[in-house]
Amino acid sequence: MPFVVVSGLSGSGKSTVLRTLEDAGFFITDNLPPELWGAMHDLVEARGLDRVAISTDARTRHFLDALEASYMRLSRRREDLRVLFLEANADVLLKRYNFTRREHPLGENLMLDFARERELLAPLRAIADTVIDTTDLSAKDLGNRVLQLFRLEQDFHLRLMSFGFKHAPPRDVDMILDVRSLPNPYYDPALRPKTGLDAEVAAYAFAGQDSETFYAELRDFVRVAAERARATGRHGYTVGIGCTGGQHRSVAVTARLAGDLKDLNVDVMDHRDMKVGEHG
Repeated sequence: MPFVVVSGLSGSGKSTVLRTLEDAGFFITDNLPPELWGAMHDLVEARGLDRVAISTDARTRHFLDALEASYMRLSRRREDLRVLFLEANADVLLKRYNFTRREHPLGENLMLDFARERELLAPLRAIADTVIDTTDLSAKDLGNRVLQLFRLEQDFHLRLMSFGFKHAPPRDVDMILDVRSLPNPYYDPALRPKTGLDAEVAAYAFAGQDSETFYAELRDFVRVAAERARATGRHGYTVGIGCTGGQHRSVAVTARLAGDLKDLNVDVMDHRDMKVGEHG
């Protein structure tokens, strides 16, 4: 996996690129002077990190005189060193700045700043392996271009969590499902001390055609919601499944969903209340 240097004009999409790489598992360091590239390389190599991206741009202008020497030293050590440079035309950069109301790092007149910045960063553009003009690209388009450029897959994970409503619903989920309408194993004394991970508890909760129909509709709804989230470019979607105490029904449904939806890269985050649940 390449060691990536990201640079470019302010407002051209560097933050989007860095977020995309970070979501793909890269360790990110923003605004790193060239003289520190080698030290960062040694540090991440010692930690065994194989996905690394650093950003250098006009904010490091006081250190750019070391650019050529720093690049040559690092390129001799990393044959897979890649430099990605982003740019856009001045009118688009101006619109983006007017929209965000940010201050340009050179801090004078914006149109003059853009011209000075192009001149300042010309040495970085000259050593770039890839230059992307983002004038006509949306943030999503730019993210996809970066994924394709570095042959990265946009991993998506469906995260599931069981819980009990009596212990309060989780706040850090995208959707909450209520499965309290399923038969409650708590009322069977032999099943009460068990959990939804036990086969006999799951069989009790899903007994009957009504329960199976309810589960099938719930499963299909979760799939549709997750796939729509993935289609918008999200990397994950979290669903909380709740019963009364978080011991039986929610655990059984979560475990079954994990098996039925495994093509969505399911992670069972937690059976949050399984050990403290008392009422199924």
